[in-house]
Amino acid sequence: MSARGRVSSLLPDFPWDTIASVKAKAATHPGGIVDLSVGTPVDPVDPIIRAALSAAAAVPGYPMTHGTPQLRAAAVDALERRYGIIGLDQAAVLPAIGTKELIAGLPRLLGLGADDLVVIPEVAYPTYEVGALLAGAQIARADGLTQLGPRRPALLFVNSPSNPTGRVLGVEHLRKVVEFARERDVIVASDECYLGLTWEGRALSILHPEVCDGDHTNLLAVHSLSKTSNLASYRAGFVAGDPALVAELLEVRKHAGMMVPYPIQAAMTAALGDDAHEAEQRERYGHRREILRKALEQAGFRIDHSEAGLYLWSTRGESCRDTLDWLADRGILAAPGDFYGPTGAQHVRIALTATDERIAAAAERLTDG
Repeated sequence: MSARGRVSSLLPDFPWDTIASVKAKAATHPGGIVDLSVGTPVDPVDPIIRAALSAAAAVPGYPMTHGTPQLRAAAVDALERRYGIIGLDQAAVLPAIGTKELIAGLPRLLGLGADDLVVIPEVAYPTYEVGALLAGAQIARADGLTQLGPRRPALLFVNSPSNPTGRVLGVEHLRKVVEFARERDVIVASDECYLGLTWEGRALSILHPEVCDGDHTNLLAVHSLSKTSNLASYRAGFVAGDPALVAELLEVRKHAGMMVPYPIQAAMTAALGDDAHEAEQRERYGHRREILRKALEQAGFRIDHSEAGLYLWSTRGESCRDTLDWLADRGILAAPGDFYGPTGAQHVRIALTATDERIAAAAERLTDG
């Protein structure tokens, strides 16, 4: 294959490949590795969800790209019940094969190209950048709108609560983003996958009436069931918001055959209709968060932001790669902050997604020095 033919040549090295040696080092610990690097669920899928998946397993036909009416109704109801989002049309909900796929494809699906600017947070989930690169668009990292000057972005990614920092953007900040978008005709894609895991303060959706006054024009909210319902293996997510934008995404995805399998749609419907399993999982993560936070602080780490989400954004005031080695000596693997942008170079992202036994082992190793 010629270099011109390799799409991968447009992209940075896959981040997780760069910590293979540190992972191998952590794995030599006599008590085994405690892998706190990837935010992948380890707890079981709730029986209600598994039953819905199983009950739909015999359906042989093609699924609907737009999702079943039951799924879209469940999403609208859950967004109102859990997050106070009102006035959302069921037609303005579109399931996705996991939100990473959606985010990576969004700039291209929206028709962006070389003349368009995509804005991503200064410390950001890497897939925002990947999506812009795949579309051949320009990229700017900015946390404040004044940093953009006179430039008019085509697409602005917002991530609150943030991955990796756990930072929650306040209502006034979000209102300014919406005002900016309306003034300059900018599409805002708000990644809200951690909205259901807020520990301190109050996190709001970009679609919340206090943020957008009930007007969803040019606004897209991206939601995932991977974290709150342990459905990472199901690839279960959806986007909701501006009916015109969702309709455009739907038309393109229909042509491309980007359909969520029918049994997964049934499982999503069950998950969105049941809040008990989500509350139980949230309680598990809250317990693990307190244990890890206390141990990290006793070990001399400073925890920044981390008001929400599945991570503790932690620093020892040194290069994140040095901290990674320090942790690996204790059999603990974390994600280096430079995965997420240059300004993350002195932090590590420590996930809460390990069993209670592994979290306890990590805490013991941290506090034993």
